Amino acid sequence: MDILGSEYSKEIIRTVIVLIVFVLLNFVINIFTKRYAKASHLSEHRTNLISKYIDFIMFALFCIVIFAVWASKSQDIFGFIGTAITVIGVALFAQWSILSNITSGVIMFFTFPFRIGDVIRVHDKDFPIEAQIEDIKAFHTILKTRNGEMITYPNSLLLQKGVSIIPIKQDDKEFYD
Repeated sequence: MDILGSEYSKEIIRTVIVLIVFVLLNFVINIFTKRYAKASHLSEHRTNLISKYIDFIMFALFCIVIFAVWASKSQDIFGFIGTAITVIGVALFAQWSILSNITSGVIMFFTFPFRIGDVIRVHDKDFPIEAQIEDIKAFHTILKTRNGEMITYPNSLLLQKGVSIIPIKQDDKEFYD
């Protein structure tokens, strides 16, 4: 059977074009992300984490576009999109705090208001914290206080609360190292 002569030849050609475009686009976005991270002196671990997020988002978009290419009627596409948005909306509402922490982690990666090694003061009236940033993960940031206490602080709260970067004094270096 001749593939290009079949009744699905347009869909097959479109699928190949979409596949090539998405692979190239994903490759280019990852290259720019790594260049940005290198120019900003961000850690390789955080860069790889953001690259995984980008890969996941690109795969989801690819699946949606492929579905649109192979859908025979526009009613099918709109029905699928409506159902998908409903399911995603319920999932987002149920997992709001997790997604807000991931989103905050991505924002912190690209805007880098503070970096690993910085000593920060979180201005929270109920629980003020002064600590050094040990690591910034997808959901939370690990902080180390002057007395060696390790605190896991949600990324979303770091963006919601007032945070000051405190210069490390020579006398304080031994507490944080």
